[in-house]
Amino acid sequence: MQHETHAEHDHTAHGDHTAHSDHSAHQHHGAGTGKVSWSMAAQATLHCLTGCAIGEILGMVIGTALGWGNMPTMITAIVLAFFFGYALTLRSVTKAGVDFKTAFKVALAADTLSIAVMELIDNGVIALWPDAMDATLADALFWGALAASLALAFLVTTPVNKWMIGRGKGHAVVHRYHH
Repeated sequence: MQHETHAEHDHTAHGDHTAHSDHSAHQHHGAGTGKVSWSMAAQATLHCLTGCAIGEILGMVIGTALGWGNMPTMITAIVLAFFFGYALTLRSVTKAGVDFKTAFKVALAADTLSIAVMELIDNGVIALWPDAMDATLADALFWGALAASLALAFLVTTPVNKWMIGRGKGHAVVHRYHH
């Protein structure tokens, strides 16, 4: 379902809104009202986690398979996590009929803090987990530490997303363009 922007919305059907002429304050799904459900925050975090996990796993697999050192592998994983995180949002927002330039701005506004927190937690866990940085793709430690780090990143990032959505930021920006 395509959602019209505030500028395209026919407000005459809602009666006289002279006292409500600033529609930029109007939010959807509780966004910006401070009343955001944990379910909504978890969904936004899962969306972000999907892109981050794709990039993180791909980066770790590439770096580990090619025998790169820890730093180049981690940098590759982080760059790819941001790339795929933004790409998923770009895909959904452009699918709603938004031009690429606007969709890119929406993706930056919606995902940057969420991805950054997720990557900080995820990579921090991997870096601090004994021997995780030296594990290979064939080691259970590689996959176990990666899964645990992503799960912890989800748990830490969900309250961040709840806070941002409650202030009309983060994934609340995406919801202005589609449901």
